[in-house]
Amino acid sequence: MDMILNLINTYITGENTALVLFFIGVYGLCARRNIIKTIISLGIMQAAAILFFVSMGSPNPSGPPIGQVLGPQVADPLPHALMITAVVIGVSVTALCLTMFISQYHGYGTTNWNRVRRKRRELEL
Repeated sequence: MDMILNLINTYITGENTALVLFFIGVYGLCARRNIIKTIISLGIMQAAAILFFVSMGSPNPSGPPIGQVLGPQVADPLPHALMITAVVIGVSVTALCLTMFISQYHGYGTTNWNRVRRKRRELEL
């Protein structure tokens, strides 16, 4: 049992989880033709990048960088502050993508990238 817990603690880290999530998002971008699924895949990739940077910013047993007594290992607050900014930017990008999707859906009547491309070619001719 201890060996299994040791393996889990060794391999299931924030960095590894972030890499797996990022490549799930890349697969969603490459394999799916639905615009909504593409927007969701972008959100998964953004969450993976945030998880990666936050998990790399602190050593394993670390304390917060506030208070009167600072321990030997203190978490770096800069990655956390930058990731708060990344969350706000990600929400804005997602809102913009969904707004553009709604207007495109009203114009072309489909959620498929290929059908939109075909309809645009038909309208240009």
